[in-house]
Amino acid sequence: MPRFLHTADWQIGRRYSHFDPDDAALLAEARTLVVEQIAALATDRAVDAVLVAGDVFDAQTVGDRVIRRLFAALSGFAGPWVMIPGNHDAALSESVWTRAQRLGAVPANVHLALTAGVISLEHCKAAVLCAPLTQRHTYNDTTDAFDGRQTPDGWLRIGLAHGSVEGILPSEIDSANPIASNRCQTARLDYLALGDWHGLKIVNERCAYSGTPEQERFRGNEPGYCIVVDVDGPGAIPKLEAVRVGRYQWLDLSLSVAVPTDIDQICARLASLAGDDVVQVAISGRTDLSGQRRLTEALGRAEAAVRSLRYDLADLLLLPTEDDIAALHADGYLAQVIAELRDEQANGRDAEQARVAREALAILCGALDTGVSSVSAVGATA
Repeated sequence: MPRFLHTADWQIGRRYSHFDPDDAALLAEARTLVVEQIAALATDRAVDAVLVAGDVFDAQTVGDRVIRRLFAALSGFAGPWVMIPGNHDAALSESVWTRAQRLGAVPANVHLALTAGVISLEHCKAAVLCAPLTQRHTYNDTTDAFDGRQTPDGWLRIGLAHGSVEGILPSEIDSANPIASNRCQTARLDYLALGDWHGLKIVNERCAYSGTPEQERFRGNEPGYCIVVDVDGPGAIPKLEAVRVGRYQWLDLSLSVAVPTDIDQICARLASLAGDDVVQVAISGRTDLSGQRRLTEALGRAEAAVRSLRYDLADLLLLPTEDDIAALHADGYLAQVIAELRDEQANGRDAEQARVAREALAILCGALDTGVSSVSAVGATA
């Protein structure tokens, strides 16, 4: 039974400029390491070929070292790799692909489909119909040519393309690089391996997006997979198995404080985060000084435990109680300032005024509260 491993959207060379430099370097490195894992999986599952449906590289301008390291990462699988360019690494007249060829970095078992056509895999009697992108955006369906492609009788017809299946993906991305939703029928494809959508998505029984194998953004669309495809023979319905290969889990948390017990739940959620989590968290609502202190401590512990943590407390109102103010020994002028800041935070003329008041209140209470090392850091990260 012929078996293939379908993957796409490696985005090698992606930069993470919004992260701490140490975290950014590890997140970028993970994109190459997951290719090594894909190669090992391909060997372990004894696949007949690995199909890479575009966007191998994140940009045309990646460095020579990045190119060499990527192709070196394929060494764990000695069988054929079939790759097409996507919109990020389109097959321009001068591209990352032509540079890779000049460097002599492309192994002999890697088939680069830089022009539309058919790559024959005689050992498994499969014809891979390739629709590479030769520019970043196209407005004609590059898979149209599949319908007329001739392949040997009795061979599998496997499509490999990069784009947006019409009527399947969100409407805002349907305009560029379109792919007809009935292409498998019109081109008599046994399977159509797609790239572009960064999450695992089964379009129909013969067509799927594998998604990016290593998550790279805060979007819950099932990234982190590749697909093992088994086909009994021409015309048979393929068996698709999604295999998780990604290391990092990206979590986008929106948490709210309405009652004091919500603080307990938020602290427990932060404590449950793991070392391979990449997290952004926004906490809104209102809390007193004790709750603020507990949240700050919980965020500090989580920051030390996970791969990366960014948090936003801009919508968390700090409302010191009368007991808080008394415990801070804030009387006279200080008590008046705290009261004014509380009012500005809750009833400021605009969002910026409320934000400044919140930060000032946090800084002042932090300076007065000897039980907190520095509440001012909370305002700095908001």
